[in-house]
Amino acid sequence: MPFISVNDIRIYYEISGKGPRLLYISGTGADLRNKPNVFDSPLADHFEILAFDQRGLGQTERPDIRYTMEDYANDAAGLLKALDWDRCHVMGISFGGMVAQELALRHADCIDRLVLCCTSSGGAGGHSYPFHEMPDLPEDEMNSISVALIDTRYDAEWQQQNPDRYQAILARNSARNAGVGEPGRETGARRQLEARIDHDTFDRLPRIKLPVFIAGGAYDGVAPPPNLEAIKRQIEHSKIQFFQGGHDFYDHDPLAYQRITEFLQGKLDDR
Repeated sequence: MPFISVNDIRIYYEISGKGPRLLYISGTGADLRNKPNVFDSPLADHFEILAFDQRGLGQTERPDIRYTMEDYANDAAGLLKALDWDRCHVMGISFGGMVAQELALRHADCIDRLVLCCTSSGGAGGHSYPFHEMPDLPEDEMNSISVALIDTRYDAEWQQQNPDRYQAILARNSARNAGVGEPGRETGARRQLEARIDHDTFDRLPRIKLPVFIAGGAYDGVAPPPNLEAIKRQIEHSKIQFFQGGHDFYDHDPLAYQRITEFLQGKLDDR
């Protein structure tokens, strides 16, 4: 299994595919052992993808210290440098989109094109849902809120009217539980959530001069459409599109990966 030392931690990563290089930065709680993942997506047919478990998550080290968004951006930049990836495209999902914003602001020289999915800038641009406030909720309430946030169409009323489909969603979510019970897992997850609290790139976003594609779900309650529209207003060279679905719209609307691929290939530049 490929591990590499970057800055002050040991990072787990994977590389697969052929084509232009693409760094994929995953979201809250992500673990490459959970399947399917980005390597099972249509992107794998068009790009050489580098994905990794971020600090505190998956098989990457989980030091019990304060994490900052700068740490996460520097981890990504350090990983690229350690693997001799001088430049590449970057795609950030949710929390990974927050990291990708910091990466573009601090290490723009390593990025060709940037995709920001279902994410927020913080500050005046709006925050993503504060998941750090949820751990003390009863499990049933936490599950109900989480499902409704991921897709606002699946609110409490829908859950009551569609119990079988609701339970199927819960079962699918619980199946993605790689690493449960591992030492330090809860600590790392908590530290990662804490890092989101102070995330605020909004006033700095105009400094990003890269081509940027902003993609979101029309029914996203975690990073609602106004948050993405706020990012669009701050970045001059940016395009935005919303797709049918919630926070994980890319898994439900086939057009999403198609548009992301077209943008990374430069085919949306004149649209």
